[in-house]
Amino acid sequence: MKSNLKASAAASILAVALVSNTGLAHAGKEGYEKCQGIAKAGQNDCGANGHSCAGYAATDGDKNEWVYVPEGTCDKIVGGVVKAPKKKATAES
Repeated sequence: MKSNLKASAAASILAVALVSNTGLAHAGKEGYEKCQGIAKAGQNDCGANGHSCAGYAATDGDKNEWVYVPEGTCDKIVGGVVKAPKKKATAES
């Protein structure tokens, strides 16, 4: 129990550090992935939940809000889920 609490605290600190770097232009850069569920209120990277802009997350840890993090980091953060890329429409013949 004590080690779980320590791991959660460490992950929370990491999440705050990563989210504080969202002002950097990571969008579209190789080596980054979208991580859902870790954004702090007002610190999301793009639209979700009926809004279309970064910085409009209403609550901390909303499972639909996301931020860019270095690849491989999201799975290490408590509550983080890698957002699947949008599927491209395919033309059927």
